[in-house]
Amino acid sequence: MLSDGEAEELLSFLTLEMRADVKGRASEYVLGLTGNRDGCRYLQSKPDFLKALVTLTCDPSIAIVKDCFHALINLSADETLHQPLIKETDILAKLLPKLLDPEYVFADRICTILSNLSRHERTCKEVFRALQEQNIGLDRVVEIFCTEGFNKKASLHYLGPLLSNLTQLPEARHFILDKDRCVIQRLLPYTQYEQSTTRRGGVVGTLRNCCFDYAHHEWLLSDAVDILPFLLLPLAGPEELSEEENEGLPVDLQYLPEDKKREEDPDIRKMLLETLILLTATKVGRQIMKNKNVYPIMREFHNWEKDPHVISACEKLVQVLIGDEPEEGMENLMEVEIPKDVEEKLKELDAKEQEQMEKDKQESEKKPNESPEGLER
Repeated sequence: MLSDGEAEELLSFLTLEMRADVKGRASEYVLGLTGNRDGCRYLQSKPDFLKALVTLTCDPSIAIVKDCFHALINLSADETLHQPLIKETDILAKLLPKLLDPEYVFADRICTILSNLSRHERTCKEVFRALQEQNIGLDRVVEIFCTEGFNKKASLHYLGPLLSNLTQLPEARHFILDKDRCVIQRLLPYTQYEQSTTRRGGVVGTLRNCCFDYAHHEWLLSDAVDILPFLLLPLAGPEELSEEENEGLPVDLQYLPEDKKREEDPDIRKMLLETLILLTATKVGRQIMKNKNVYPIMREFHNWEKDPHVISACEKLVQVLIGDEPEEGMENLMEVEIPKDVEEKLKELDAKEQEQMEKDKQESEKKPNESPEGLER
């Protein structure tokens, strides 16, 4: 890496006042440093370089600004840089207001940096706090996210993962689940947003996080929100169901066309299933899902699915749907206290299951594709 003298000289070139050609070569060099882990860790101990990169996001040269944003994306992808970036620079105060500018060219890069910085709870709290301090707030973020073409120069798809990350915080979930704001209803259509896997995945992650708050399950499944069709449609296919099965389904899932396609991303399919599993944690949730005839959709999905991790999640959901109700006092599965020895045993079994699934996946890649064994009709 650089000697102290070389680092000092390089830093002197990274100022707004420096000649553009010299500054450009210096920013290119720093961008190169951020392209590998050792370079990122070196800059972790050089807060002046981090400050300079943030400052130069306001440079008149588009090329220099682009290099600086690219470097900041690389640095923010490294968890060990999160605290230095937030504590040693004014990155949040500098970048957040630019999201509100519908003409700002680098808004997508800002969304990516914010998404990276909010992945872990500690810095996620800092991002959430900065949103309040900058008088932006979650309501403005959701407004921008849901306004098609808000910024004609940026897609803003990475606001989806940002929302998902923020909803790991109770205060963010409280906002999204506020019955008077109708926020969650605005997000639901994006579970089938074909133009971007990133946006779809971000919204599904947001819904999953919100479903950890089981007190809202009955409202989420009621006509006021009607979350179920938005979670099931991406998992439903073109298979023909019996008339009786169709009639029991929500209207949006009845008699689907022959060209109906399922969600293509296995991670999103798994998150959708995990969200449905969370909604079965309460007795009222289980009853509604059974009454809405979720099982046939899951049966056909299980026959179609190839990914072992997604299959496992599907089978867990099916077990709840077709299983007996828990005994009295244990109806809320999220409030049941599990003895420590049982919890350890379950973790051990889960680890073994994951290991077996990886082995099965490797084996299936060596063999010709075969249809998985289906669930009963």
